[in-house]
Amino acid sequence: MSNEKGILLESGTNELEVIVFSIGTGIFGINVIKVREIINPLPITKIPNSHPNVEGIIRLREEVLPVVNLAKVINFPSSPNPEEDKFIVAELNQIKVAFRVQTVSRIHRISWEQIEKPTDLTQGLEGMTTGVIKMDDMMILLLDYEKVIVEISPQSGISVDRIKSLGLRERSMKKIVIAEDSPMLRKLLEETLHEAGYVNLQFFDDGRAAWDHLEKVSVETASVTDEIQLIITDIEMPKMDGHHLTKRIKSDQQLNQIPVVIFSSLITEDLHHKGITVGANAQVSKPEIVELVKVIDDLIL
Repeated sequence: MSNEKGILLESGTNELEVIVFSIGTGIFGINVIKVREIINPLPITKIPNSHPNVEGIIRLREEVLPVVNLAKVINFPSSPNPEEDKFIVAELNQIKVAFRVQTVSRIHRISWEQIEKPTDLTQGLEGMTTGVIKMDDMMILLLDYEKVIVEISPQSGISVDRIKSLGLRERSMKKIVIAEDSPMLRKLLEETLHEAGYVNLQFFDDGRAAWDHLEKVSVETASVTDEIQLIITDIEMPKMDGHHLTKRIKSDQQLNQIPVVIFSSLITEDLHHKGITVGANAQVSKPEIVELVKVIDDLIL
């Protein structure tokens, strides 16, 4: 992972680096940005009344981390040789966790264009797949790791109740475009923003679809800012990532006055720098939905 910094500091290239690993006969990938380190299994301490997918906890230096068995998450057979497994230590939604996998192969640098949306067949993994990478003779599945975490720890997700603390303001006339590939998060965003009063929402499940819509609006209307007051985008999405989408918006004379907010579980120091470089007006880390609404209010009310 020594070349991680290089790609993180490039702006809007529409590329990512994926660590490829296996569970049984399945080949899966995780964005290198989410990964802190890969280690051999450590002794696990069982904890009472834990979620079925959580094996227990480990102590990694001065931190205590839960161990999530990805084979259980996707209903694949457990490893026949668990002592030979690997732990992928990842951080997302402001939570650090160790994912148990079986083998880790290598890092691949790819374009988001190589990632297809999940079909009904791949969504058979209980909606756990966010994309399929076509590479050489391999088909690599990208799992919805945020969903894995939220199902284990619901309080780490977006909460409608927390919106009530913001009070009532007139938000219903504002038109917002949202690019988010996770069906679960699209639903949660819709519920929470509706609760806040932002009801005029248009969702797209990848950056390319959002960009195509924005281009269409810019051609068909005299003033795009009358039609769209704000854009919210995730970072990780098939076809076009949020950084590349933001860069395109801010490079377009018709669209560049529309505020863009990056809302992602990947707002690290390096990625915050990258978001600034591509021109994002604000960046909010998931699941800080109250902060997101405050930012939206500041930008368009």
